[in-house]
Amino acid sequence: MFKDTYVYLDTYVLQQDMRIRLPKSILSNTKAVKGETKFDVYLDSEDNSIVLRVHESKGEKING
Repeated sequence: MFKDTYVYLDTYVLQQDMRIRLPKSILSNTKAVKGETKFDVYLDSEDNSIVLRVHESKGEKING
């Protein structure tokens, strides 16, 4: 089931070396910083989707 809180940003191809280019809009929508921000990767097995979340260390936000 598609969640109402998802915001579509763009579609990208999985590269041969397993990389996925992230849309530039991620920088403005998550306050991510190139080369610094870490993402946690989750699989939603119910709807076969991959979810990226900005990583937060214990009690401390990395980017804000």
